[in-house]
Amino acid sequence: MRKNFVIGFGLICLVASISRLDSKAIEKPVYVTLTAGSFDRRDSVVSFAMPKGLNARSYRLRDDAGNRMELQVEPDGTATFVLPELKAGTTKRFRFEEVKANTAVSAKGMQLVSDHDRLTISASGRRVLTFQGGAGELPSADIKPIFRQGGYIHPVFTPSGRVVTDDYPPDHFHHHGIWFAWTKTEFEGRHPDFWNVGDGTGRVEFVALDTTWSGSVHAGFKSRNRSIDVSAPKPITVLNEQWTVTAYNTGQGVKPYTMFDLVSTQDLATSSPLLLPEYRYGGLGFRGHRQWLAKDNCDFLTSEGKDRNNGHGSRARWCHIGGRIDGQLAGIAILDHPSNFRAPQAMRINPDQPFFCYSPSLIGDWKIEPGQSYVSRYRFIVYDGAPDKAELDRLWNDYANPVQVTITR
Repeated sequence: MRKNFVIGFGLICLVASISRLDSKAIEKPVYVTLTAGSFDRRDSVVSFAMPKGLNARSYRLRDDAGNRMELQVEPDGTATFVLPELKAGTTKRFRFEEVKANTAVSAKGMQLVSDHDRLTISASGRRVLTFQGGAGELPSADIKPIFRQGGYIHPVFTPSGRVVTDDYPPDHFHHHGIWFAWTKTEFEGRHPDFWNVGDGTGRVEFVALDTTWSGSVHAGFKSRNRSIDVSAPKPITVLNEQWTVTAYNTGQGVKPYTMFDLVSTQDLATSSPLLLPEYRYGGLGFRGHRQWLAKDNCDFLTSEGKDRNNGHGSRARWCHIGGRIDGQLAGIAILDHPSNFRAPQAMRINPDQPFFCYSPSLIGDWKIEPGQSYVSRYRFIVYDGAPDKAELDRLWNDYANPVQVTITR
C-alpha cells in the first residue's frame, strides 16, 4: 500500500514538473529591438504600443548586458522609456521583464502637483514648468479686466531654476509665456481677433482640465481651451482646442536641459470654416523674460543660421531665444515638428520685444475646415548658457525621426 502511494506521489510530481517545463517553454520572452537609423541617439524618448499578451501590472526593460530601465505604460497601452545611447546605424535589443509587486523600483522621476487650477511639473524635484488653467489674478490694478487670461504655460524654468518666460509684460498685456491664438481671421463674415484680446472682438478661454499624470519617465496633462467670437450678436465658440503637454525625464547629463512637448488639436465648433488670411503673426506664441527687453540682451538663432536681423519671415526647424537673466545666460529652443502644416513653419521674430511666433499665416491665406482637426506639435528645450547648434540639430533629428521599434517573441 505504502509502495503504491510513493509511486503515485512520484508520478504526480513528475507530471507537475513536466507541466512547469511546458509552461515555461510556452511563455516565450518578448523583446523590443531599437534601430537608430541615420542619427546618433542620446537620451531619446522611445514610445510604442505594448504587445498583447503581457498581463502583469508593470514591466521594465533589460538589455543583454543586464542593465534595466524604467518603462512607463499609460492606460491606453502606450509604453515609453528613455534610451540612454545608441549610435547611428546600430540596433539594440531589450527584454520585457515583469516587475513583481514586492520589487523595489526607483522613485518617480517626474511629478505633477496641482494647486487649484495651476499645475507644476518637476523633474526629480527640479521645476520644469507651470500651467495656468483658469484666469488668474491680474498682476496690477491698472490692467483692464478684459486682459485676464488662462490656459497658458508660465513660468518655464531652466535646469538651474531661472525663468525664461514672461506674463502680462507692460508693453503687451496679452502676451502669456507660451500660448496659442489666431490673429487675423474671418468667420461667418466677421473678423474676430483671438490674439489681441484688448480689441474686444475675440478671446481664448480655458475650459477644463481633463487629466493629469506623473511617472518615472514623464508627467503631463490634457486640458481644453476655446476660441470665442465676441464680435457676433451673441458670443459664439469658433474653435475647441485640446492641449496635451508632456515633460520628460531627460537632459541630466554634462549639458543639462529640460524638455517638454505641446500638442494642440483644434476643431471647429460649428459647420462654418475659419479663414486665416496672410498675416505676420498668429499661432504658437512665446514671450521671453522681461530682462530680454534690452535689445543688446536678447538673441535669436534659427536652425538655418539666421538671427534677429534676418530671421523674420523665414522658415526653420527650430529657433532659439535667449539672453542674460541676472547676469547669467539662459535660453529656450522651440522645435517645429515636420508633420505640422506648412512645415518648416514661418516665424515671426520681433525686432524689438523678446517675442517669437510660429505662424503658418505668414506665407499665405489658408483655412480650417469643418470635420478636419488642425494639429500642431512643438517640442521645447530649455537650458542655461549659450545655444549649442549641433546639439539642437541632434535633438530636432531625434524628435522628427524617432527610433524605429520592432517587437519580437
